[in-house]
Amino acid sequence: MQPAMDFLIKEEKVFSGGLSCRGCGWSLLVRHLSSILGENTVYVVPASCFSIIAGPYPLNELRGSVVHTIFAAAPATATGIRHALDRQGKKDANVVILAGDGGTFDIGFQSMSGAASRGENLIYIVNNNGAYMNTGIQTSTATPYGAVTTTNPQSNYKKTWPKDLMGIVGAHNIPYAATASLAFMQDYRRKIQRAKEMEGFRLLMIDGPCPPGHKVDPSQSIAVSRLAVETKMFPLFEIERQQYTVNYIPEKFVPVEECMRPQGRFRHLFKPENKQILQDVQKHTDKYWERLLAMEKLTHELNIFED
Repeated sequence: MQPAMDFLIKEEKVFSGGLSCRGCGWSLLVRHLSSILGENTVYVVPASCFSIIAGPYPLNELRGSVVHTIFAAAPATATGIRHALDRQGKKDANVVILAGDGGTFDIGFQSMSGAASRGENLIYIVNNNGAYMNTGIQTSTATPYGAVTTTNPQSNYKKTWPKDLMGIVGAHNIPYAATASLAFMQDYRRKIQRAKEMEGFRLLMIDGPCPPGHKVDPSQSIAVSRLAVETKMFPLFEIERQQYTVNYIPEKFVPVEECMRPQGRFRHLFKPENKQILQDVQKHTDKYWERLLAMEKLTHELNIFED
């Protein structure tokens, strides 16, 4: 175990007065992110909850530069900023994208993939809260199977599985990609530091609690995030040049329904007639976990992706 002081923020790099909802993951995410990256950082923000939380121009929640851009173009905008800073000799400045799942899994997917393919020297942070929360809780391709949204209401809950973004990103053969949870702060801060020290395209996908969208009491945000990891619905792992490493293995089996039950977006699944859906989610979760362990074993034994 690392010492508890690793959790402490020595100097705040955010201002008070952020416009987030109570229990929002974005505020905690950027508080710790900015404390590690420092003020010599440019944050590129597409349309998302954080584009509101950061405040409209000329307001700025972060001690650093914030550039707001359109939904589909954050990696392209960040690429231009990165090259402009390099031309000025400011290679030590960090260029970081702060996007939601709508701006990553869907609308900004092509731009993200292009930047990853080109090996742009960027840090990409995706706050995955599983829907277009800022515009009214509409379904995205990150929305979990069985969840209710405003575009998949009531009995028309989402009936397709979410996109495997990490598998897709890992296939780009980038230096570093990882998942992280705000309920596992040591792991989260370590991964930020690691991404900061590397070059090339790096991506961190954070499990983003959203009380209004997930229909959870704000005081339970972190508790539900912890359950997502313990149930293996949101496993913690890293991918380095397609080599997988699982960072946390739960000590005991916790069924997925323990994570889903507190969330109002899954309330309908606990009716007797929907019992099979919970079983399907459990089966899918177990299958993904076994695949993840198999990928770790294969890539470490063969070392086939090392430079």
